[in-house]
Amino acid sequence: MENFEFVSPTHFVFGRGAEEQVGEKLAAAGAKRVLVHFGGGSAVASGLIDRVGASLDAAGIEHLELGGVRPNPEITLVREGVALCKEAGVDWILAVGGGSVIDSAKAIANGACVESDVWELFETKATDHDVLPIAVVLTIPAAGSEASKNTVISNDELGRKTGYANNAHRPKFAFMNPELTFTLPPFQTAAGLTDMFCHLLERFFDDVGAVPVTDNLNLSLMNTIRAEAPRVLADPDNYDARANIMWAGMLCHQGLAGVGRHEDWATHGLEHELSALNPAITHGAGLAVMFPAWMEYVYTENPARFAFYGQAVFGLTPTGDVEADALSAIDETRAFFASLGMPTTLAELDVEEADIPKMLPTLAQNKGVPFGTFKKLTLEDAEAIYKLAL
Repeated sequence: MENFEFVSPTHFVFGRGAEEQVGEKLAAAGAKRVLVHFGGGSAVASGLIDRVGASLDAAGIEHLELGGVRPNPEITLVREGVALCKEAGVDWILAVGGGSVIDSAKAIANGACVESDVWELFETKATDHDVLPIAVVLTIPAAGSEASKNTVISNDELGRKTGYANNAHRPKFAFMNPELTFTLPPFQTAAGLTDMFCHLLERFFDDVGAVPVTDNLNLSLMNTIRAEAPRVLADPDNYDARANIMWAGMLCHQGLAGVGRHEDWATHGLEHELSALNPAITHGAGLAVMFPAWMEYVYTENPARFAFYGQAVFGLTPTGDVEADALSAIDETRAFFASLGMPTTLAELDVEEADIPKMLPTLAQNKGVPFGTFKKLTLEDAEAIYKLAL
């Protein structure tokens, strides 16, 4: 087990009606003027924004709204939010939505406390500044951003999509009501499940040996996701399935499932270039394509690790041929994603071989070279992995 630091300041309010406690909890924390940040029309049409606003009103908290966050959130709206916070004297940000909304809120919370343009933080990775406190009403379990130290923002002008980590912007409150996820479309549910599972894969496969306490938590979460995925897709109003998925999604990316490990994150880097190339590509769908391709390319670095994963998660019986067992585990991973309705090739995402050279320069900017830990990858390796995914 490697040395580590782990920070987890989030106060979780979980269960039916959790969002009704927003005003009470934020008032007790000293909130006076809150920016309510959200995405498209569903949060408004469902009445959720009105309910949250009523809760803030009842607690005597002033609030203003900024909607319009898109999937793969973009820096332009972040800058608008930063200006709004500075002009209005906002002291808390309340994100109502999923990972895209929360990531945008985190970027705003940082930008509101610095003099420079907020994008500079994504370039310099500086963390020596204050951050506005953040609360979350979660509506899409997937990214785990409701408790994580990470945010990912796109810059369409530069053709970039990159991450920024800061423990100071881990949300102070996460209000998690599984009933808010009942109306999610099947594709969005499936993409979220894929994203969660891939957060675990990024932590399980690295250059550190066995870390039993962390590995067993990781594997347990993988098995929970595999068990609940068919239940929730068959019965979207199944409260227990939705609840297990919502809580698992948080645990998958809060950081606990990776303590004592280096983690890898090469595949997330490869996928970020896909959704920077075309922001319409859903992150989970891109991961479903890229992870099996990455696995096929790197598994020979430690085939026993893949074979163990296949036995622990998919119940595969050892054959005595570790390499064959590793390849079977990779096949099962791809089949699991396909069973959720996820794509399995770049062609299904309308990405062609001619697009690969366009992604490599920004991949180098965002990840550096070499990147990854399970196998240190060069740009030539990245090109080969993209070609495997075609």
